Amino acid sequence: MPWTLSARSLYTPVEVVDHPQVVIEDGVIAEIRSAKKAEATGRHEHFADAIIVPGFVDIHIHGGAGHDVMEDDPAALPAVEHLLAQHGVTSYFPTTVTAPMDATMRALDRLGRAVKSAAAETAPAQSARARPIGIHLEGPFISHARRGVHPPADLLPPRLQTCEKLWEASHGQIKLLTIAPELEGAPDLIAEAVRKGVCVSLGHSDATLEATERGIAAGARHATHTFNAMRPLSHRDPGILGAVLVDDRLTADVIADGIHLDPGILDLFLRAKGPERAVLITDAIAATGMPDGRYHLGSLEVDVKNGTCLSEGKLAGSVLTMDRAVQTVARLPHWDLRKAVRLATYNPARVVGMTGRGQIAVGMPADMVILGGDGSVQKTVVGGIIN
Repeated sequence: MPWTLSARSLYTPVEVVDHPQVVIEDGVIAEIRSAKKAEATGRHEHFADAIIVPGFVDIHIHGGAGHDVMEDDPAALPAVEHLLAQHGVTSYFPTTVTAPMDATMRALDRLGRAVKSAAAETAPAQSARARPIGIHLEGPFISHARRGVHPPADLLPPRLQTCEKLWEASHGQIKLLTIAPELEGAPDLIAEAVRKGVCVSLGHSDATLEATERGIAAGARHATHTFNAMRPLSHRDPGILGAVLVDDRLTADVIADGIHLDPGILDLFLRAKGPERAVLITDAIAATGMPDGRYHLGSLEVDVKNGTCLSEGKLAGSVLTMDRAVQTVARLPHWDLRKAVRLATYNPARVVGMTGRGQIAVGMPADMVILGGDGSVQKTVVGGIIN
């Protein structure tokens, strides 16, 4: 049965529609119209002072609600997905962390099956929860010098045979791969991953500018949590950041939690990449939505206190939620809520090639968020189901 959702405004997010009415049928957007007067018949959900925006897309998340996406527990992903929906995320990439090969293969098998199952669902969902739409493989092809908390014993050199094993374990659902371009064999692996339709992202890297450019030439087109786990920028040694910030062939993401980046550096990043090439991620771990304490990130133990996640004294992910990241950007000079929303919707979907996500248009899945004027989440709609 069709139903109608209306509000004060709608951000597609590249355009604004005043007094929108969105007609939803069978989980899909059937019509979008602008009408000050009520035209809807049947079920009608109206939010007078709110804004309808696309569902947020998080392409880098390790867990939440006390669970890690690499867990064996079948309750893990549903718990994470319910928490994500509460914060406006309707689509996400469960993200691995470097682990022993057998553990990584088991996790990829489970996650790949979950992605395929979500894509094949035809019956109406029973509740609004985020859907996995691809896997982000973060590690093992990263730099020892910039590994962050990734276990050094489990890092591997880029080898096509290893990549093929991981690809097969994931049932072909790896859609984003983070790699350090300076590693021997990285350009060949990048080219092969791109051939398979994977978005290759440069990160956890100690690359020089020249090594970074070789990675871009091989097909890399994104950068992972910019500034974090990267060779620092120097006026005589621009390194990987020299390319990430100015090369228009690269999109790039950041963790806007006020901990991973100083506000001034976040502003610099956003000015450099602009509203077309910047992406927001959370890098959230199991502690997200939970009280302070000790949690797991893959096989690692992480202590969480006052919003900071540390493992052996190093930052280990975050407890950031996407709605808070959007609000942070919206408060910056020269930015506003609509532009900030784009960084969490349209841009990440385009980066990973998911053109059916991240925007509000006829024929698209009815994945939307109802935001207050301050960016707070009032309701989330996933596949036409409102929470």
